Amino acid sequence: MTDAARLSDSLVASAIAVLALALLAYATAAALVRTRVPVPAGVSGSDRSDPAATTGRVAIALVGLGTALMVAAVLARAVAAGRAPWGNMYEFGLAGAAAVGVVFLVWGRHLPVPAVGVWVTALALLLLGISITLLYTPVDDLVPVLDSLWLVVHVAAAITAGALFTLGAVVVGVELLRRRRGRDTTALARVSHTVHLIAFPVWTFAVIAGAVWAENAWGRYWGWDPKETWAFITWVFYAAYLHALSTPRWRRGAGVLALAGFAAFLFNFFGVNIWLPGLHSYAGV
Repeated sequence: MTDAARLSDSLVASAIAVLALALLAYATAAALVRTRVPVPAGVSGSDRSDPAATTGRVAIALVGLGTALMVAAVLARAVAAGRAPWGNMYEFGLAGAAAVGVVFLVWGRHLPVPAVGVWVTALALLLLGISITLLYTPVDDLVPVLDSLWLVVHVAAAITAGALFTLGAVVVGVELLRRRRGRDTTALARVSHTVHLIAFPVWTFAVIAGAVWAENAWGRYWGWDPKETWAFITWVFYAAYLHALSTPRWRRGAGVLALAGFAAFLFNFFGVNIWLPGLHSYAGV
C-alpha cells in the first residue's frame, strides 16, 4: 500500500469520527428544539443565544470539517490510484459520501430543521461505514472497459446526482412528517423542489453519458442491462415526481414518488452491483 493510499484510509477514519460528533450535535439541537429549552432569566448578551441554534452551528461546522476530510481522502485515493477515484464500489461510496457533505453544506443554512442534519449526517456516516468495512478494495488498476474518459464524465455525474437525491430524499421525508403534524413546511418544500430540479437533469445527463459509453464499450447504446434498467426506473420516478409537483391534484402526494426514486437509486447502486449479474459487474466490490 502506498503512502497516499494509507493517508486516504486515515482521512476516512478521521472523517467518520468527526461526522459522528456532528451527528451527536445535530441530535442535541433537534432535542433542544423539540423541548423548547427556555433562556434562563437574567442572562444577557451573547449568552442569550438560542441553545439549539448554537448547537446547530457547531454541528454544521463539524460537518464542514468532516466533508473536508472526505474530500481530502478522495484526492489522496486519486493520487494513489493515478486515475479518477471512483473505479469500484468502495471508491464510489467514498466519493458519494463526500459529495453528500458538499451538497448539504450548500443548502444546510437554508434548512432551519435540525432533523434534516441528523438524517443527512447519519446517511453519510452509514455510507462511509459500509464502504470502509464491506466494500473496501485496495488500490488497483482499472479493468480495460473502465479505462476511459467516460469514467470521469458518467460516474461523476451519477455521484453528483446521487448526492442531490440524498439531500432531497431527507428533506422530503422530514417535510412529509412535519406536514402530518400540521407544521409549516414552506422552507423545506422550496429546498426539496430546487434540489430535485437540479438533480434531475444531472441524472438525465448521467444516463445519456452511460449510453454513449456503452456504445463505445459494447457496440450498443442500450441493452436493458440491470444497471441500465434501474437507472431508467430511477429516472421515471423522478420525472413523475417533478410532474406531480406541477399538478395541483397530485402535489400533496408527490413526495412519495421522490422517496421511491431514491429507493430505486440505492438499489441501482447496492442491489444491482451485488445481486444482479450483468455487463456492469466488472468493477468489483
